[in-house]
Amino acid sequence: MRIRPSRPEDLQTLFEIDQACFIPGISYTREELAAFVGHRHSRTWVAEEAGEIAGFLIAHREPRKIIHIVTIDVLKAWRRQKVGSLLMDAAEQWARDQDMELIGLETAQNNLAAQKFYQTRGYLKVDEIERYYADGTTAWVMVKELA
Repeated sequence: MRIRPSRPEDLQTLFEIDQACFIPGISYTREELAAFVGHRHSRTWVAEEAGEIAGFLIAHREPRKIIHIVTIDVLKAWRRQKVGSLLMDAAEQWARDQDMELIGLETAQNNLAAQKFYQTRGYLKVDEIERYYADGTTAWVMVKELA
């Protein structure tokens, strides 16, 4: 598995992966995804195996030395094969390289697998946002301090 920066020609595939990973109301429109990927303070990495994109992650540099994970998407066939870990490693290293102090994200309150994944990486639940997602689902805000 190879982690590389995304390229403009990846956008359609990233959109299709996001649509496959999340239900409408949680998944992004193509325009939203393009805006996140193209933002000057964002970085997007893709996980690629034999030319096939298995997943991707978008991170955004916020004020006050914070990195926000916008989304991490891994195709179902590639889950539990360390793809998410490799993508998170890339984002966390970028955050450290930028001298950031904190990295954070939101995850659905009912997504226990994601919560466990983040907790094993050192993320802590710090806040709850009711009706965060368009379908009314509450989100946990999870953060990790960077050393």
